[in-house]
Amino acid sequence: MPFEVVEDVQVQGVTVIAKGATALATVTDAEHKKTMGRGGRLDLNVDSVRLVDNEKAQLRATAGGKAGGHTGAMTGAMVATGILFFPAAPLFLFIHGKDLTLPKGLETTAFVDGDMHLKLAALTAPAADTTRASAAAGMSQVSIDASVPNCDVLIDGAFAGNTPSELSLTSGKHEVTVRKHGYADWTRTLAASGTAVRLHAELEAQATQAVQK
Repeated sequence: MPFEVVEDVQVQGVTVIAKGATALATVTDAEHKKTMGRGGRLDLNVDSVRLVDNEKAQLRATAGGKAGGHTGAMTGAMVATGILFFPAAPLFLFIHGKDLTLPKGLETTAFVDGDMHLKLAALTAPAADTTRASAAAGMSQVSIDASVPNCDVLIDGAFAGNTPSELSLTSGKHEVTVRKHGYADWTRTLAASGTAVRLHAELEAQATQAVQK
């Protein structure tokens, strides 16, 4: 049965269990409602939760261990107030013809089952990947070809290769020129915005004049 983590759990300032992470629980005992208005009973055991590096941490219902002297470790005592779960969706259980509903928003607390040593560098790697992805998102992939083969490609006046070319340009305006001897320059102003762009230059041959002596 899936549950969701209510808030981030951190060790030394590093998030090890993210808000919204999935935790799995098992129903260990259930009784339908009784007579005279008495409610039923549902016993749950929250078994495990996924860390941000996709590793699985085993859980238990009671706290254990000591909080001191565990550098880079997640202990039962350290997360005693940190891992609160609520059902990912309303749960309906059918027991001997009777139904029992566990509404979404009902919280339960669980603790890490023993000490779990963590590789904090690995846990922070996704943030670095996100930074790199954000930087890459600011680049535009520009494909440039021309009606005439083997033309020079200039970006902002600097030689960048020959056609056909695949270039990565930073966001902003760039002057793209395609040039070949005997043809008029083809120039366009490109506003790069992080999207893929394809440019095709139609070059026009320059007229030649005969020179008489």
